[in-house]
Amino acid sequence: MSDISILLAEDHLITRQGIRRLLEDEKGLVVLGEASDGEEAVQMATELKPDVILMDIAMPKLNGIEATRQIKLINPHTGVLMLSAYDDDEYVFGLLKAGAAGYLLKNVSGDELVRAIRAIYKGEPVLDPTIARKVMNYFRLPGKVRGLESPSEYLSKRETDILKLAAKGMTNKDIADKLRVSNRTIEGHLRTIFNKLGVGSRTEAVLHGLRKGWLTLEELP
Repeated sequence: MSDISILLAEDHLITRQGIRRLLEDEKGLVVLGEASDGEEAVQMATELKPDVILMDIAMPKLNGIEATRQIKLINPHTGVLMLSAYDDDEYVFGLLKAGAAGYLLKNVSGDELVRAIRAIYKGEPVLDPTIARKVMNYFRLPGKVRGLESPSEYLSKRETDILKLAAKGMTNKDIADKLRVSNRTIEGHLRTIFNKLGVGSRTEAVLHGLRKGWLTLEELP
């Protein structure tokens, strides 16, 4: 398995250096570079094409939301993991709509951060429990979910089943075991789902399914 390449986008030097030291001690993780502001993050992401970007929200020149939006337009398959001290609704939903694949608060442990990066790389969702509750509460509000289109207009039955299992938080391996197929087959189906829906991660795909009414809150963990 190839190393996971990472770009750090964080304006506080001491925080950035600490995270870099933590990640460089982990086998299989490679830090390609560091960006100290949003504009630099977009430029470096375009040039270096990292697998995962660890992104802060409050940065000079360009905030994390707009930087994420621009990066996802350029390279939709790059996974953006937000690491922030803020859990305000405007930040949370702004970032998820911009295409962030995960959102963690800065009180996470080093081990949790490393696991999250590996999960994002595999296309699995990563949401801090506080953030996950906000998302679920949002979709419980009247009028937020509209079942105007059938998933069959976009996805095959097998793809819809896989999306529903992914929404439950099941790993690729869990889904493969349940459907009695290979892990590689599930990865292929997920890539097809992402391409059809125009998204780059499970988190985006699940949110898309909730907005369209293809998934219900009862189907989520």
